[in-house]
Amino acid sequence: MAAYNPDVQRLFIGEALNAREMGAMPLVDGKVFKKGLFVRSGSPKEASPEGLRLMKEYNIKTVIDLRSPIELKKFGNPFAEDPDINFMNIPLFRGDPDALDKDDTMVFLRTHQLGDFYVIVLQTLQHEIAHVLKVLTDNEDGVCLFHCAHGKDRTGIIAALLYLLAGASREDIILNYKVSYDYAADFLDPLIAKREDILKHTLRSDAVNMEIMLNWLDSEYDGDVISYLLSTGLSMADINKLRKNIICDP
Repeated sequence: MAAYNPDVQRLFIGEALNAREMGAMPLVDGKVFKKGLFVRSGSPKEASPEGLRLMKEYNIKTVIDLRSPIELKKFGNPFAEDPDINFMNIPLFRGDPDALDKDDTMVFLRTHQLGDFYVIVLQTLQHEIAHVLKVLTDNEDGVCLFHCAHGKDRTGIIAALLYLLAGASREDIILNYKVSYDYAADFLDPLIAKREDILKHTLRSDAVNMEIMLNWLDSEYDGDVISYLLSTGLSMADINKLRKNIICDP
């Protein structure tokens, strides 16, 4: 398997936070993850008209917003009413991440790692995960952008599942996750400075979080991501189609 440099996946299109091409990830047997299919990022809520134009020039035609309805209502999404974009909100979080003392998940994260939250998402939002992956499977027109708020947590879960299915190494998946903070640090550091110490970790992407998620998949599904995806309701035909779509020769 070739050496992996996550920097080659970075995209600087408009004001998109932590934007990355999913393609170019090295896989088993000398294969690579196909480029020009999926882009991951943080929320495009700050994008200027010029930034949105640049994103469309990258051939983005479908946008999946993984944020909660509360977040979408509060911050909006410039693609939501765009007639050129197939927009959908498929939440992988049901609460308000800004309600630090009231939201059940944020209270949970006072005593747990983000990786523990990722496991809860895998356990309790299987229908939504299947919906996201089904959209990605059936997407045949342009690039599909999937994003959350900062492009590291909910986005990181979907990215990791895709890379596991394609055959990326555990080490490369963890590195792909870990650099999320590095790529968004200019935006996140001022937020971290204002947050109480016990919750500062929620704005980082420490490697341990992805390790917790992958360890859970190892424990519950013997590391077989296909078994997990079948448990979400995806069919074997969909899984095979998605896997075929995302793998190519270098």
